[in-house]
Amino acid sequence: MIDLSLAEIAAITGGQQHDIPDPGRTVTGPVEIDSREVRPGSLFAALPGERVDGHDYAERAVAAGAVAVLATRPVGVPAVVVEDVVTALGALARAVVDRLGTTVVGLTGSAGKTSTKDLIAQLLERLGPTVFTPGSLNNEIGLPLTALRADAGTRHLVLEMGARGIGHISYLTGITPPRIGLVLNVGTAHLGEFGGREQIAQAKGELVEALPPAEQGGVAVLNADDPLVRAMSTRTKARVVLFGEAPDADVRAENVRLDATGRPSFTLHTPTGCGDVTMRLYGEHHVSNALAAAAVAHELGMPVDEIVSALSGAGQLSRWRMEVTERADGVTIVNDAYNANPESMRAALRALAAMGSTGRRTWAVLGQMAELGEESLAEHDAVGRLAVRLNVGKLVAVGGREAAWLRMGAYNEGSWGEESVHVSDVQAAVDLLRNELRPGDVVLVKASRSVGLERIAQQLIAVDGEVSG
Repeated sequence: MIDLSLAEIAAITGGQQHDIPDPGRTVTGPVEIDSREVRPGSLFAALPGERVDGHDYAERAVAAGAVAVLATRPVGVPAVVVEDVVTALGALARAVVDRLGTTVVGLTGSAGKTSTKDLIAQLLERLGPTVFTPGSLNNEIGLPLTALRADAGTRHLVLEMGARGIGHISYLTGITPPRIGLVLNVGTAHLGEFGGREQIAQAKGELVEALPPAEQGGVAVLNADDPLVRAMSTRTKARVVLFGEAPDADVRAENVRLDATGRPSFTLHTPTGCGDVTMRLYGEHHVSNALAAAAVAHELGMPVDEIVSALSGAGQLSRWRMEVTERADGVTIVNDAYNANPESMRAALRALAAMGSTGRRTWAVLGQMAELGEESLAEHDAVGRLAVRLNVGKLVAVGGREAAWLRMGAYNEGSWGEESVHVSDVQAAVDLLRNELRPGDVVLVKASRSVGLERIAQQLIAVDGEVSG
């Protein structure tokens, strides 16, 4: 973060100074919400949580080197007291971004946000210092905390923006106004909360509405292959750049193919040239993510040959997203258990099928896709059916009602006998897999984060522990 005095922080946030002997003392470090992460020069933001209250750790944070605490009440140590800490974080982030003048890239979508954000960051780091959202910290707390890590040397700020309702992205863009806005897709993630795909599109499109007009450098990067995203071109005054496999896309892919390990290759076409990309990531869905990242990098002046090189060398920065581990016995574990929705489930299953195309036996260990509302039964049934159509060797559905729907979809599609099975919990799945896995098998593990299926992958990996890819 740029250096700010406590007096400046109080003025920006509308807060009152308490127990501060020197208002001119400067915060030189990052803003932290975990007292264990505090280091000298930090500002500690005391957030109330479900189990603990950050105010109870104020003294510990100051003892660890925090200059002061951002709090909603006096805490007996130097503090700027505000009405709401989250709102104050947003105001502080907006003030810092305004002073820096860095290029802000905002992105949203129903699926692929984090993987695409990681790709964009790896490309833009070649152009200059880049700060980007760690993991999926894309809400009203994570976004300002990320922005507050930018400093005077930061050239690009890449921010993932999530939404669980109308107005959420408008709030986030008010904190960190983007010059480039990217919308990946409109799917069925959080369908139960929004009420329909049109409502999801309305919420995601708030990003392009927040962009400056074209004459001020605003650029909306939109998925040409998604009709609901393409239609957002009418909701922005920014210049529109299309990416995808559509013939009229400004940045497009041709000759898309997967190798025997499930890694995609394609020919990248841009307005200024083309080149062949071979990715290190797994799954055909990364082609769309790569095109989105390429479009952003191209708009910021990266030459095509450099884009091709960066995409071909990019790795996975965030955990549990098509994270591939090769065990010594030849078993491959694909941990994609960070989250799941119907679109990402289909993409992961297609990647699994590609990895088994050379005759390797494939296992899909799947659990609930949360927050689908009235569409939950149909969507789980459809995923179970798709596993059969892709000739996945065995489906292991883990958990309660939704897992039963997955298994029933597979059964109704023609998966009888022991080709699909429903087990009650993680341990039952682990026991089954440990008994039946053979050298050369490929195991995909995927479900919504709340299900915790990453524990299955972790226990299977613990047999060996050597990670590749």
